[in-house]
Amino acid sequence: MSTAPSNSSDETWRHAHMGHWLRLALEQFDARVMQLMTQHPGVPLGLSNLVARGQLGAAHVHITRHLSHSGSRLTDLAQRAGMTKQAMGTLVDQCEAWGMVCRMPDPLDARARQVRFTDTGFAWMGAYREAVAQAEAELRQAVGNEVATVIAIGLEAYCGQ
Repeated sequence: MSTAPSNSSDETWRHAHMGHWLRLALEQFDARVMQLMTQHPGVPLGLSNLVARGQLGAAHVHITRHLSHSGSRLTDLAQRAGMTKQAMGTLVDQCEAWGMVCRMPDPLDARARQVRFTDTGFAWMGAYREAVAQAEAELRQAVGNEVATVIAIGLEAYCGQ
């Protein structure tokens, strides 16, 4: 018994569905943000060089997106980013080596540690915010403000925000 569609010669559906376009759009958006980060005057030179060489990339942005300004426990950070604690630990280790974050004692639990942004990390965060705003402005210019607004409203509704 075959489970193939009745018209198996039509393979366009594989690359012409909403999920495909969302993935490509996210990749393009994130790539543009990272490109802007390499040129941003607020990004420390060492971090800018890491971005330019592809060593600091989209995976590390999970920390930028999910680390609370007041600090977060590794387990909470991993959960918010949808990653394992081990994978997030690796990213935190790298960002700590680059001076973006540090580990501090948790004021509420002496056994636990918190990950916190350093001054370098806060500089990165400010530049990231500006790069995201510029990339979004470029998207709006490319597709039109009305279309971009509809996309944003639709994605917010779809994601339950």
